[in-house]
Amino acid sequence: MTAAPARTVAAPVPRAAPPGTWLLAAGGRSLLVDRRAFLAAAVLAVLVLVTAAAALATGTASVPVGRTLPAVLGIGEARDVLLVQRLRLPRVAAGLAVGAALGTAGVLLQTLARNRLATPDTVGLNDGATAFAVASVVAVSTSVTPSAFALVGSATAAALAIGLAGGAGSRGYRFLVVGLGVGAALGALTQLMLARAAIDDANAAFPWTIGSLNSRSATSVTVLGVALAVALPVAVVLGRRLRLLRLADPVVIGLGSRVGRIRLAVIATAVVTAGLAVATAGPLGLVALLAPEIARRAAGPRGVPVVGTALAGALVVLLADLLGRTVAAPLELPAGLVTAVVGGPYLLWLLLTTRTRRMP
Repeated sequence: MTAAPARTVAAPVPRAAPPGTWLLAAGGRSLLVDRRAFLAAAVLAVLVLVTAAAALATGTASVPVGRTLPAVLGIGEARDVLLVQRLRLPRVAAGLAVGAALGTAGVLLQTLARNRLATPDTVGLNDGATAFAVASVVAVSTSVTPSAFALVGSATAAALAIGLAGGAGSRGYRFLVVGLGVGAALGALTQLMLARAAIDDANAAFPWTIGSLNSRSATSVTVLGVALAVALPVAVVLGRRLRLLRLADPVVIGLGSRVGRIRLAVIATAVVTAGLAVATAGPLGLVALLAPEIARRAAGPRGVPVVGTALAGALVVLLADLLGRTVAAPLELPAGLVTAVVGGPYLLWLLLTTRTRRMP
């Protein structure tokens, strides 16, 4: 009796990565990483670190760069520790968190609505968060923090804009126009509450009507940081899903994706990040417009650069705060004023071009 010939099993042929990507494989799982997007994010991260170091060292009273890191750790001269650890480090931490949150919300809304102008500023999310945060100070006698009210206001504005527009996907341009109207109405409500409030209450609520990193609440920054630690990985996953939503809805459904759930998750993530960012630093205008544009130009049009946009948002806010503190020193300009001055002309340019309705 002859033995059956042994079967030879061919070794699996490794899959080749598409051009411009890296294929990472481990434990039977693989991940494609866009090479240009990764390098762009790495460069933006370095720029953020350099800007943060400059913000810690620069001011009316400067600290040598070599003594900045020890001062962050509480080591060194008492003057350096006071300037860096107590006065400037909280501003830098707030700028990093707020910028990353606004950038994340901006890129998600722009991609969902398929419109470069669809940001928390233009669709009313920031105005809703501001109105409810101000109401928690001047109009409602409650112990609930402005951060919680800002979340409710952001969600209310999103619900109104989506409900009146009939959706935020294929009707992205209508969603944008309706959002502008909702934001204008909520902005008028904010001004009305401030005009009718007692002078002390109005002064207490005023920080939530301008974008500034000065004297931000440590609690609100911590809450935003924790929320961002959860929301950013979720946004990265949603960014991969949003690449499919650039196709027609029937095609996406045919590929097995649930369009409604993806849109709901995107809007919820944008509401949380934008609402808490406004509750922390006020409405920093146009950060959510500038950051996605910077990230897309650096990373290319292949995907949705969520990480790059978060880093670009942090960079924009840190630079705006640094310029506001140093350009007219000893007078301090709010970071929101600086971003408006820089972002306003860019917004006008977008409005005057012929490609503003659809994403590139």
